[in-house]
Amino acid sequence: MTVLAVALLAVVLVVAVTRPRGLPEAGAAVPAAIVVLAVGLLTPDRAWQEVGELGPTVGFLAAVLVLAHLADAEGVFRWAGGVLARRSHGRTHRLFLLVVVAAALTTAVLSLDATVVLLTPVVLDTARRLAARPAPHAFACAHLANSGSLLLPVANLTNLLALQATGLTFLGFAGLMLLPQLAVLVVEYGGLRLTFRADLAAPTEEAPETEEPPLPRFAVAVLAATLLGFAASSPLGIEPVWVAVAGAVVLAVKTVATRRSRVRDVVLAASPLFCLFVLALGVVVAAVTDRGLGDLVAGVLPTGTSFPALLGLAAVAAVLANVVNNLPATLVLLAALGPAPATAAVLAVLIGVNIGPNLTPVGSLATLLWRQVLAARGTPASLRTFTLAGLATVPLGVVAATGALWLTVTLTG
Repeated sequence: MTVLAVALLAVVLVVAVTRPRGLPEAGAAVPAAIVVLAVGLLTPDRAWQEVGELGPTVGFLAAVLVLAHLADAEGVFRWAGGVLARRSHGRTHRLFLLVVVAAALTTAVLSLDATVVLLTPVVLDTARRLAARPAPHAFACAHLANSGSLLLPVANLTNLLALQATGLTFLGFAGLMLLPQLAVLVVEYGGLRLTFRADLAAPTEEAPETEEPPLPRFAVAVLAATLLGFAASSPLGIEPVWVAVAGAVVLAVKTVATRRSRVRDVVLAASPLFCLFVLALGVVVAAVTDRGLGDLVAGVLPTGTSFPALLGLAAVAAVLANVVNNLPATLVLLAALGPAPATAAVLAVLIGVNIGPNLTPVGSLATLLWRQVLAARGTPASLRTFTLAGLATVPLGVVAATGALWLTVTLTG
């Protein structure tokens, strides 16, 4: 039975990574979850418990995806592209720095999917306007989508799972992850600059004088209010999903009324099939975990919250993310940590599953989606370049972020 559970998970992950004939991720995950129940790998009550625990997290994901779509429809990313072109003054290194900052902010506020799907095309267009080589700026988007998602719970689905496991407030999470996020941003900037030093040394052109898109004030105000709502509602025990839904509804009313988007587009932006995939994946991973994988992983995880222990947790998490993808890795590792894990241990795991996927193209679904975006725009990313950029940033990034986490936890008690 254990072999069957592992085989089902492997099929789900292979389909999610390769998407044969355009089959959505849920196309394999839902049948696999049905098989799990049909053969008794998991009881219906246990499966329903897993779905119930993941429900608010998946609902939040859908709401944030809608927010990102509406922000794009309102022109937030077109405005950002104009700012990047104008403020770079035709200097490649300056453009690269601005892209790193823009990618980090987009990931933190609108999630890594917004950085991959919405910001990356804008960055590629901006690089072409300046006759700059696109690779450094495109890779900055990919890397910061993953490693730039440490700061806020809303940045990554893995963060929401970790938040649920720790019981931290929104601001409490951000406070503990501030130094780790800053540390990895420094590593990413330095490592990517080193990797793409030849591309960044190539001459560029001053951006042609064009009318810069106006700041979409209403959309930016709604996004800012939503972000503040996350911080204010968390101590009150209000689930962040309701704040995200409220922000999405307010922005959707204006966007649909002004015909910048349609109701159908808003619904599709919530990515219902992907949300269904996450729920079905949770059921399959629960079966694998209950059938022995959880105990196996728990046996190799370090214990305690010393720096070596936290670094060991982060390293195991990074490796596992590149073997089975970061989302199932997070589910397995959180289960292996037990019902009442130390907060520092959970956050160390988060460092591993968020930074680790930058080492291989299959480490996260966001990276796979980023590769599709580049291929569609005629700028494919080679495996060699991806690996070199990962080696230049991931090991040092994991060490730096874990050290910063240990220091934060030590100083704050």
